[in-house]
Amino acid sequence: MAAQCVMKIELTISCNNLMDRDVGSKSDPLCVLLMSSSAQEWFEVDRTERIKNCLNPKFTKKFLIDYHFEVVQKLKFGIYDIDNKTIDLRDDDFLGEFEITFGQVVSSKMITRPLVLKNGKPAGKGTITIAAEEVKDNKVLLFEVEARKLDKKDLFGKSDPYLEFHKQTPNGSWQMVHRTEVVKNNLNPVWRPFKIPLHSLCNGDLEKTIKVECYDYDNDGSHDLIGFFETRVSQLKDASHTSPVEFDCINPTKKQKKKNYRNSGVVCVKQCQISVEYSFLDYIMGGCQMNFTVGVDFTGSNGDPRSPDSLHFISPNGVNEYLSAIWSVGVVIQDYDMDKMFPAFGFGAQVPPNWKVSHEFPLNFNPSNPYCSGIQGIIDAYRACLPQVKLYGPTNFSPIINHVARFASAATQQQTASQYFVLLIITDGVITDLDETRNAIVNAAKLPMSIIIVGVGGADFSAMEFLDGDNGGLRSVTGEMAIRDIVQFVPFRKFQNAAKEALAQCVLAEVPQQVVTYFNMFKLCPPKNPGTEGGNHLNEK
Repeated sequence: MAAQCVMKIELTISCNNLMDRDVGSKSDPLCVLLMSSSAQEWFEVDRTERIKNCLNPKFTKKFLIDYHFEVVQKLKFGIYDIDNKTIDLRDDDFLGEFEITFGQVVSSKMITRPLVLKNGKPAGKGTITIAAEEVKDNKVLLFEVEARKLDKKDLFGKSDPYLEFHKQTPNGSWQMVHRTEVVKNNLNPVWRPFKIPLHSLCNGDLEKTIKVECYDYDNDGSHDLIGFFETRVSQLKDASHTSPVEFDCINPTKKQKKKNYRNSGVVCVKQCQISVEYSFLDYIMGGCQMNFTVGVDFTGSNGDPRSPDSLHFISPNGVNEYLSAIWSVGVVIQDYDMDKMFPAFGFGAQVPPNWKVSHEFPLNFNPSNPYCSGIQGIIDAYRACLPQVKLYGPTNFSPIINHVARFASAATQQQTASQYFVLLIITDGVITDLDETRNAIVNAAKLPMSIIIVGVGGADFSAMEFLDGDNGGLRSVTGEMAIRDIVQFVPFRKFQNAAKEALAQCVLAEVPQQVVTYFNMFKLCPPKNPGTEGGNHLNEK
């Protein structure tokens, strides 16, 4: 499973038209940030400074918070008029508060909302504005490097050269930050293009000295130094194919011994381009919409929905595994979809009025408008649909995957990272159309979409594990390899006794990296480019 998506977000707070609680002067406001990620328990994260005599404060202290895509993080901003030196806010005048999820903040980038009192009524005309910005250094150096006439180090062949890039630490020592691949038996090697984060190589300082060493690789680990040179990024970034930057590769030992020593070869930098790599939040904050679609398994193996043994049986407290999965995943995704209208489909049932088996029927029975309003709308449509269909079979995934893929394909015409599609399939059993589904997934991997499969009940889910390409890539029937891994499968039973947030944390953990991989692969920018003008890469020559 992928590492969790954790990013640092800086929040800047300002307010307008705060209530005036002071007699003879204006309020002295401070903002406190509270957070909750599960129950209704709130804990304090941090406070801004207090600004004296101001009803329209712009706080300079920022809130720095870890953002997790796969968790619903609730934020509450409280504004208080501070007239004493105690830390306890209960003896200070309350000027209003605002509650929101972190996902809503980052997908809006900047949001202004009215403040409310504890009773939910407006706090006068007071408003709060929250601006979110990811804290990162997303510049990388794109290198193309080759060498010529390197020293021959091997007795029965030529050298096997590779490069090491080192940065200088504050105490003057050298720290390796990148090693190229080894080019076997070649004194004029051309290394594959590679990238190094700018911060890793020189802490963002283009004038900082870096060292490049060239070695001859030996199997026993006793690699021989061919030579080295020192330079700066400010010198390297002028390199181009027509005007490369070249360096003598110097071996100090040979230089001492040989009177007419010139070099041990020449290293030629043909490109060192400073480029911007977009992060997941660059896409979200830049206007990318996450489109959420649900597919529900209505095959006969689920059992009669009226029977308590059925996976579709709704318990007296109003839940089953299907509803729990929809709610758990949907409540996270919904913050990244502006209109909150979600298509929801069923498959494997006989549907009215002609009772033919369908593998992509709308839960609301409206083919021209299969959208449900919010996650609650999906829940309501599922409950209303259940008694109106006859559970049947077989279990075919490919129709609903291809349905979403058609929308994802249409989105690719926009030439920007404007939309990404997440399909949640909830199923109870063994897939019937495995070959067609493999083909559909390999095709979908070329499109802006991810597929989450949640298996309910106790069936054999080995075919689902096969579709989740974690143990080596998925191939179509003809042998075509999926260009990226887009399927995440989890059995619901694994989370039956876990916290209710655990399922979403598991199945959504890989989505941010899948989004970034797709848009980077096709060199697509966010619709509202968050920090560069024009193309995907910012060349800062």
